Amino acid sequence: MCWSARADLVIGGAVTAAGVLCLVRTHRAGRSERLPLAALPLVLGVHQLIEAVVWLGTGGDPPAAPAAWARTAWAVIALPLLPLLVPIGVRRAAVDAGRSRRRLLTALVLLGILVAVPTAHAVATHPIGVTAHAHTLDYRIGVPHPALLLTGYLLATVGALLAGGDRLLRRLGLITGIGALVCALLWRMAFVSTWCALAAVASVLLLHWTSVPRTSHPQRPQHPHGGPPTP
Repeated sequence: MCWSARADLVIGGAVTAAGVLCLVRTHRAGRSERLPLAALPLVLGVHQLIEAVVWLGTGGDPPAAPAAWARTAWAVIALPLLPLLVPIGVRRAAVDAGRSRRRLLTALVLLGILVAVPTAHAVATHPIGVTAHAHTLDYRIGVPHPALLLTGYLLATVGALLAGGDRLLRRLGLITGIGALVCALLWRMAFVSTWCALAAVASVLLLHWTSVPRTSHPQRPQHPHGGPPTP
């Protein structure tokens, strides 16, 4: 797969449009508990549009200041924001989950916080470099203990989707989990960039998720005169 400014513009525009539709559907359905996760395609779509500006910056256009702003905005979304947004969104949406599942999701939210704090500090205190490499972008951010934080990052994001209990969310988690492995094997130097692009495309699955009504637990039929349930 070849990434470029044009590819990011096309992908970003399509995913952003899907994200707006996700939010509109969720709002009209009155499903406020789904809003954080329904916002994910919009966030990832804008993320790809920002990366289009980063691509242009590697060739000297736009000027240095807007290019630096785009690199910082890209890193903020990729590193501190996603490991917070995904587990929080899944936890908020799991209103009908059992107690043990809610506890697991809460633990993954805490893990996301533990990942977000040092990555946010790295983004705030280190200059962000980027190099175009084999049709991908290699970001240099200065994150401490990258292997440890990457493990926590994937557990918080992919793990929350797999643990959420919803079939469509598990499918999204499976796709992004497999995608993480593929991106790590094929584009080790540009893992974060390529995985975020794949996650943006995969997040369009949430468009279908926002159209699925909440399942209700079937009730046993009652006696017509208010007596005990019919066996």
